[in-house]
Amino acid sequence: MLTLPGPPHCVQQSTLLLDSAVLKCSLTSMTMPPVKYQKGDTVMGRWPGSSLYYEVKVLDFDVKSKLYTVIYKDGTELELKEQDIRSLSGFQTRSRSRSRSQSPGRRRSRSRSPARTTRRSSSRTAAAVAAAAITDSAPSSRKDIKLKDTLEVRLSPLQQTKAAENNSNNKHEKKEENNTASKVNENIEAKADTEPEKNQGRYNLRRRKDDGEGKPEVQEEEVKVAAPAPAATPSTPLDFGGKIGAYFWLLFLPAWVLFVILQGNLEDPSLANFPPPLPPLEAFWDPQALVFVILWILFQVLLYVLPVGKLSEGMPLRSGERLKYRTNGFFAIAVSALAVAAAVHQGVDLTYVHSRFLQLATATFIISVLLSIYLYIRSRYAAPEQLALGGNSGNVVYDFFKGHELNPRIKSFDLKFFCEMRPGLIGWCLINFAMALAEMKQQGLDAPSYSMILVNLFQLLYVVDGLWNEEAILTTMDLMHDGFGFMLAFGDLVWVPFTYTLQAYYLVSHPNPLSLPAVAAILLLKFVGFYIFRKSNSEKNAFRRNPSDPKLSHLKTIPTATGKSLLVSGWWGVVRHPNYLGDLIMALAWSLPCGFSHLLPWYYMIYFVILLVHRDSRDMSECRRKYGSAWDEYCRTVRYRIIPRVY
Repeated sequence: MLTLPGPPHCVQQSTLLLDSAVLKCSLTSMTMPPVKYQKGDTVMGRWPGSSLYYEVKVLDFDVKSKLYTVIYKDGTELELKEQDIRSLSGFQTRSRSRSRSQSPGRRRSRSRSPARTTRRSSSRTAAAVAAAAITDSAPSSRKDIKLKDTLEVRLSPLQQTKAAENNSNNKHEKKEENNTASKVNENIEAKADTEPEKNQGRYNLRRRKDDGEGKPEVQEEEVKVAAPAPAATPSTPLDFGGKIGAYFWLLFLPAWVLFVILQGNLEDPSLANFPPPLPPLEAFWDPQALVFVILWILFQVLLYVLPVGKLSEGMPLRSGERLKYRTNGFFAIAVSALAVAAAVHQGVDLTYVHSRFLQLATATFIISVLLSIYLYIRSRYAAPEQLALGGNSGNVVYDFFKGHELNPRIKSFDLKFFCEMRPGLIGWCLINFAMALAEMKQQGLDAPSYSMILVNLFQLLYVVDGLWNEEAILTTMDLMHDGFGFMLAFGDLVWVPFTYTLQAYYLVSHPNPLSLPAVAAILLLKFVGFYIFRKSNSEKNAFRRNPSDPKLSHLKTIPTATGKSLLVSGWWGVVRHPNYLGDLIMALAWSLPCGFSHLLPWYYMIYFVILLVHRDSRDMSECRRKYGSAWDEYCRTVRYRIIPRVY
């Protein structure tokens, strides 16, 4: 037997031990699966989260995890599964076969034409959607075979345009646009993979050395359907309990608003008096209340369409388009305040709002339902790219509730943006002011109580801040992802003005005297929450709009396969949702002036906790789907979701 030289400390090992080791190695090599790609091989590796292939070099193979460590030409190192790697010769063969059927001149011409590129992307997306539907119908054990039988795969070089080379500031945006057409292809590959989800997300992303140099040649995978198939809608998880939940929320939300209004009007609004007595049916309706609401909305429409204020660009849509919005909300609330002050000076009795609170809520509810019906009908004629993915389930009731169309517009008038920021939000402040006047009248006061002043001041500051920073709402989930249907129409027009004013409504009939030290403590709490809320939101908004801003260079990030980065420092390095933390502290400050005699004025605090927990779970699932292993790394880096742990 050949005796192998060993390190100094094991020279005296017995021949028997060496025999055992050699035998063990032989058995291991017999049972270990063959490695398809060897160290040093040049192959094509798929970038995680897309269907784009780059030229890579194999560095290592981990037998335990069955992952290849590869390095791209720009220095990025990733761990890829074998199915995400293709041989270089396969790409070259397909490229040559394509070049025989199409002249190089025509290829260059087509790649330089933005319009043609868009059409090709659209056709690939449509084909991929149909392919996804076919894949879904196949049994899970035969998915890979079905996919191969159904699809014809072609590989062609994706050439960079001159605009991308000349504009280094738009690097991330260009990459995201190139990936948009392949997003459904990514879903096909994910479905075809039968491994557990926990294993498929194990990509070790390291920061690129230099985004501007050594860009590898990109290969793009085109998918064509061999046989015609019916069009399918993009698959998106259903929120709020799905289709059954939509029926529940359509009934529950109006009933809850009715409950809190009737309960707050009781002399003793404790839960022991549940359910509150229902007034006669005619008490719900007042034509004057309907006229009041219509005039208020029309007044806000007039202020919105005036050519005053900045025209702001929204975030890129799936088509790459950026819509423009008239962000003059601060102007609108200032003019509204002057109009209300003038009306009071002329003798208009605003305590009408308190005495007809139920009738005003009923009138606004009717308008929100009519608006929702109009929105759904018009969405049936909208182009597919104008629909919201989350409200495109195919179920009429769910889509009516969630919102079928993403950005419904009448010419340049954006219905969703207007309802989010104007009639309900500014109406919230109007109702609070009317409640302060009603308290003075009912309690015989010369001035509102400290509690009423705090509630009015805090909530006015919240609304004014939102309208002053109106542009920031363009980067929120409501504007970017949620369709405009009953959920948002009812929420903006009814839920916000008639439930967020509950503290002021409660204090009219249930005064709660406060000492000056208590006032000072509540003020301090409010401004701490507001500081966290505003600073964290401003940091997020600035980073989303321009990650390359020199003012943000001190922030640490985790790169993702989408071309975007995740913040892991600043406010967003303390907890994952510092803006939610600030919101919760402010909600606490809004409820404290009402005291602890009843649970009803604490409704907003309880509701907000439930809302933010739900939003956090939505954010987690959406970001895990979108960012994959980079999101897992982010969660390990920023451990606390809303409340930081204090040591």
